[in-house]
Amino acid sequence: MRKRIPVTSLLAAATLGLSTLGLSAGMGTAAATPPTSSTASHGQQSLSDVIPAPVEAKSNPRADFWLSPFTHIRTQPGSAEAKQVGKYLASTLRPATGYPLPVTSAKHSFLPSISLQLGKTDPRVGDQGYQLDVTKRGVTIKANTADGLFSGAQTLRQLLPAQIAADSPQPRIWKVPGGSIVDYPRFEFRGAMLDLARHFHEPDEIKAYIDHIAAYKINYLHLHLTDDQGWRIQIDSWPDLTTKSGGPGTGVDGEGPGFLTKAEYADLNAYAASRHITIIPEIDMPGHTNAAQHAYAELNCDGVAVPPRTDIEVGYSSLCIDSEITYTFVEDVIRELAEMTPGPYLHIGGDEAHATTDEDYKKFMDRVMPMVAKYGKTIYGWDEIMQVDPPTSAVGQFWDTDGQDADVAEAVARGNKIVLSPANKAYLDMKYNENTRLGLKWAGFVEVQDAYDWNPGSHVQDVPESGVLGVEAPLWSETLRTLDDIEYMAFPRLPAIAELGWSTEASHDWESFRQRLGAQGPRWEQQDINFYRSPQVDWQ
Repeated sequence: MRKRIPVTSLLAAATLGLSTLGLSAGMGTAAATPPTSSTASHGQQSLSDVIPAPVEAKSNPRADFWLSPFTHIRTQPGSAEAKQVGKYLASTLRPATGYPLPVTSAKHSFLPSISLQLGKTDPRVGDQGYQLDVTKRGVTIKANTADGLFSGAQTLRQLLPAQIAADSPQPRIWKVPGGSIVDYPRFEFRGAMLDLARHFHEPDEIKAYIDHIAAYKINYLHLHLTDDQGWRIQIDSWPDLTTKSGGPGTGVDGEGPGFLTKAEYADLNAYAASRHITIIPEIDMPGHTNAAQHAYAELNCDGVAVPPRTDIEVGYSSLCIDSEITYTFVEDVIRELAEMTPGPYLHIGGDEAHATTDEDYKKFMDRVMPMVAKYGKTIYGWDEIMQVDPPTSAVGQFWDTDGQDADVAEAVARGNKIVLSPANKAYLDMKYNENTRLGLKWAGFVEVQDAYDWNPGSHVQDVPESGVLGVEAPLWSETLRTLDDIEYMAFPRLPAIAELGWSTEASHDWESFRQRLGAQGPRWEQQDINFYRSPQVDWQ
């Protein structure tokens, strides 16, 4: 979490900024004179240096803007959402600059400003894109929605020197390169997944990860809440799920205890929403259910509770398909989870149900899928759910490694959409190489170039780009214990997946990406992000 900066530090930094810019507090002028020292060129940014790559960037070196103690952030009058983005942006820029950066809703101002405006945009930007213009007088971000303003704010942060990510005032000049950007996403869905079942990650760790992924225009966070090793979300109607399968001794090797209370889950949803991210909860079924069947004996066909599992084997568990108590349980869970989830999706798992026959799998899904719609949510599930002809509103998550699945192709032909998470490309828990101390390797080693060099629009045989909703980068936690572990496996591969989800196919270029990725290193160091220094990247 960022530290609070004392007012005295802000004033000192502001004085330093005035001095560096050749201004004094009594001058009463708004325009800053660009410095002539070598400081100005140190760590210089270009409009095209950001990740994900923007659709269109036109530089104008004569229009550079310099942040100063006089700069303020001006948001669309009357828009609470725009003001929220403005406050967020100010909170990210104040620590390193030390500048006050007041947030106002004034229609006009003679002071240099960063303006966040809704409407009157380039027609291409749509609901999630933005237009960013930099002149000597200020920065203007225009969008049709607050989501677009937020994405523009993330781009602006990357256009400033790397030290902008520091949590204390830095004695330097803050230049934004002049010019304009028009930018919008290739896919509407750009996700990341964090597994809480195999090892529980505390709310503060999840919030840190939310901040990390928001910086790269990720807009969905999929939380894997239940599995054989643990149950990580409070369900009032079945309290032993957490008391017996969410406490000490749960998780892989018995080292992952904990669960989210409903209050904590609500707080996480609110925090994610403030970063324009929607949370998708997952309850895996009919397999991956050992934790539930340990907590409640009646969920087993023989009425005997199964022992807890702390290994990483898969495919051995299954709910009792012919028992009515199974469907009472499932509907209670879906109802409570739907009630506490603001977002549209509810992930029902459905993968690796090897202990369930095909006939029973279909019987189960035919009963369960209508429950999701009954409680107002859209079905999201692993690609196995496509074999049972789900409603066309259902979204399948493709995780296979061979780039083909006849059931998925047939479902897309019927009208379903898929999200791409091929394990040998997008799984962030795969080892980088044989020497990586964390992670697994069943899908192969995944270096940064492996994560970047594939095309979501043509990756699955017989699935056109029109059938692809987006991409998601899952991070399973069998070997993870700390936030440092999460960061090490996610960075630098998560920005690669983020770029595939946002940037145009025409902009896809490994050499360009590796250069831009190398420039992210100093930012991550400022934030104490523990990242893998891939030898494929020239780190700055």
